[in-house]
Parts: sequence; C-alpha cells; structure tokens
Amino acid sequence: MAIEIAFYYRNLALGHGVIPKVFTLVNGEGDQYLFFIDDLRMEPEEESQFLAFIVQQHEAVCYAQGTLVILDASQQLIEFAVIDHDDQEAIVCSAELMRDVDERPIGLTEFEKTLAPKKTIFFGGLFDLLDLSEDKQEEFEGLWAEMKPKILHRMMDL
Repeated sequence: MAIEIAFYYRNLALGHGVIPKVFTLVNGEGDQYLFFIDDLRMEPEEESQFLAFIVQQHEAVCYAQGTLVILDASQQLIEFAVIDHDDQEAIVCSAELMRDVDERPIGLTEFEKTLAPKKTIFFGGLFDLLDLSEDKQEEFEGLWAEMKPKILHRMMDL
C-alpha cells in the first residue's frame, strides 16, 4: 500500500499540481476505498470519528492517510502513514516537494520509509472501537452514501 500511495502522490503532485489530504483503506476481501479528506469539511474530532466509523464499518485490515506538511516557505513535505490492524508499528513515508517560482510542484524526492509505533501516529487509533449514538451513526452512513460518487473504489489482488 505504501508504494501505491507514493505513486499516487507523485502523479497528483507532478502531473496535476495538487496535493490533497487523502485517506484510503483496504478490507479483507480486497476492496479499496480512497477519497479526499478535505471533501468532508469537518472539525478534526468529528473527522476522526467519521474515519474510524468507515474503517470499522468496512472491516479494514489496513488504512493510510496522507497530506502536505509545510515546515517553512522553502521546505514542504508530502507525508503519509500506513496503519495495519495487526501490527504495532506503522510505515511512515516522507518526500520533499520542490516548487518553481510560480509555486507549481516540479519535483519530489524519493519517499523515505521508516517505522514508528502506531500509537505515536496522530490518526493511528482508528481501529479502536467507537461508541457512537444511533443518530451519529445514521449521519455518518448518510455522509458515506453522499460521498460515493467521489470515492475511488476498486478490488485489489490479495
């Protein structure tokens, strides 16, 4: 999954000039769902609850989240982490993004991969069981249904 997301970000950044905040998951049957988190337009706490709801509803075996990290005006990174249900460590990947004078992405270093304890990843707890009210569950189910046209869904070879 890490190689696939690195390729996806390279295509988006260098081919299309965009670096969205993305989320993807894969379940035991090989279904993969990928969508832009920015489309949710939620506060961080509710966003986290929604992502955990989706992870649990689709019985994910792994998920990943990625974004652009701006350290300063001259240093920007694309970072993502892959979280596996049965592993205590996450794969964290980071690549430096270079821009031209017009701020368009023109280069991306190779993604450096490291391992980090899952508990140190900001969104590493999405497998933890949620206790949502019935109203909140219905709200999230409705939102997921509304998002369907924007979600990339495919079957992976497992």
